[in-house]
Amino acid sequence: MEKMPYHPQLDSVRPTASPTVPAPAALNWRSGLPSLTGGLVSLRELRLSDAPTLFAALTGEEVSRFISPPPHSVEGFERFIAWTHRQREAGQYICFAVIPKGSDGAIGLFQLRSLEPAFGTAEWGFAIASEFWGTGMFLDGARLVLDFAFDVIGVHRMEARSTLRNSRGNGALRKLGAVQEGILRRSLLRNGEFLDQSLWTIVAEDRREAKGVWGARVVH
Repeated sequence: MEKMPYHPQLDSVRPTASPTVPAPAALNWRSGLPSLTGGLVSLRELRLSDAPTLFAALTGEEVSRFISPPPHSVEGFERFIAWTHRQREAGQYICFAVIPKGSDGAIGLFQLRSLEPAFGTAEWGFAIASEFWGTGMFLDGARLVLDFAFDVIGVHRMEARSTLRNSRGNGALRKLGAVQEGILRRSLLRNGEFLDQSLWTIVAEDRREAKGVWGARVVH
């Protein structure tokens, strides 16, 4: 999700809720996201206290060059976090903080956005501090998110967009079994330049085949 749906000028606008989808009480994510536990990271709902570490993790040029500009201050991240909670309550958007095992500080995030009512088709995106690249933490967290999206929310088709220049992001999506469906020409404006993006998808059938390799995940 290189073009983030968050816009600071919309902070005061209340989202319109999508149709309610029945869910077990323990996994009623509109009321609050569960914690997801993997081997290297855990994922949980963003907290206002995450704003300083997210600001440090996601505002450097190496991380931010292929995504929409992140908030420019700690206070901006606090407003973003409050916005994610409102959007989650409306059933439109989900954002998990990435927490390394043995820590409580957020070093990145995963986002899910509904592209049609009830999350039948969704778009996802991610950003992680550059010092944690190549550690396996991204793949560990990504598989948790995919399990949650397909098993709990009921996503049928998951989309991701990644600029052609973002070789690391494209390689990561390929490792997860995503299929490149096409090129979205001049679809992302970044630093005054329109960039081409790849459209990557994972559908429910693909995910079921891959899950046997991933192993079990813990939701609590």
